[in-house]
Amino acid sequence: MFRTTLASGLRVLVLNNPAVDIVSARFFLRVDSRTDTPPGLAHLVSAVLTKGTEARDSMAIAQIVESLGAMLGADSTPDYLQIALKSLGEDFPTLLALAAELLQRATFPAEQIEIERKATLQAIRSQQERPFTVAYNQFRAALYGNSPYAYPELGTEESVLALRREDLLNFYRAHFRPDNAVFVAVGPLEPEAVVRLLEEHLGGWSVPETPLLRTALLKPTDAFPTATLRTVQPTQQSTVLVGYPAAPIHSEDFAALKLIGTYLGSGLSSRLFTELREKRGLAYEVSAFYPTRASTSHFVAYIGTAPENARTCEAGLRTEVERLASTPLGDSELRTAKNKLLGQYALGKQTNSQVAQLLGWYEILGVGADFDREYTRTVEQLTSADLLAVAERTFKAPIVSLVGPEDVLATVF
Repeated sequence: MFRTTLASGLRVLVLNNPAVDIVSARFFLRVDSRTDTPPGLAHLVSAVLTKGTEARDSMAIAQIVESLGAMLGADSTPDYLQIALKSLGEDFPTLLALAAELLQRATFPAEQIEIERKATLQAIRSQQERPFTVAYNQFRAALYGNSPYAYPELGTEESVLALRREDLLNFYRAHFRPDNAVFVAVGPLEPEAVVRLLEEHLGGWSVPETPLLRTALLKPTDAFPTATLRTVQPTQQSTVLVGYPAAPIHSEDFAALKLIGTYLGSGLSSRLFTELREKRGLAYEVSAFYPTRASTSHFVAYIGTAPENARTCEAGLRTEVERLASTPLGDSELRTAKNKLLGQYALGKQTNSQVAQLLGWYEILGVGADFDREYTRTVEQLTSADLLAVAERTFKAPIVSLVGPEDVLATVF
């Protein structure tokens, strides 16, 4: 893989794959998790970013992209914002020029902000009707306090209504700078030609005098609270969620937690599915997940169940998760979990788009694109004793988050 850093500070990764004439590329911009960033701001910036530049309105931008049969879009996560592009190889220079325009001269038209604001508010209201989303949101709020990790990526109704165009412009000026960005491209590419294109179209993209802000992301892990949270929702199903603070991506515990998440919650043969749904018939849905985060993440097990089963399910989830801190996996269980995790990982990087996403993601999170190889090696070397030690460190007193009918929550918990 070709790697270089331009004079402006933009990190560039290029992977030549001549197998197909499709180029996928990403600009990743680190979103600093400062406590004064309003919830939903990064999402609204990404939603409006492609709606206008100093030279083109939203219709002109759409016409260019559609005339090429290409793709150009932006989205955000708690740790980064990205511009993604994909086209035939011959159209890549045109699309890259348009992306460079968005990076340097986006205008955030007021009428487009209002259109995207309405769409975001509608999406937030729709999410609030889902018991799992409500349970997950109240869990994150309790775990992370005032950190941006506490909020859903879309923000809240109150925060989105309060955002002004000036907020979007200030965010754009603060984060869209070459020393805060990573560019990755995968396809039939000559790296030197890609660098020339970047220098041609981003030659005027310079580092502003204002220093790049980097602040502490989250308080120490041992300061996280424990609690039982309840939200009444008149549904026929209760959601029970049991969550723990967990290591960030740069921790030595990261690979083990991914493997534990696979063992507990991935697929019809997972531990939670077989124990709580197949054997005991308690679950409409049951799973576990461990998001990849630059700062302190979380490990969550959850179940959707009949309201009268909520207490039993809470105990069942805690038993299945926390027993990993006292009972090591057998050789067969460990091998099966590794095969499943590594197989899913390999299936997740079959296309140029998937590879570009993975390499840029690791680079912007601070572990580097080579983490792709290190991760699979680390997973292969994990032992049952390793998983036991990580489970002991992670699965202590959890936050329990409940959503269901009022009479059930009042009498059962």
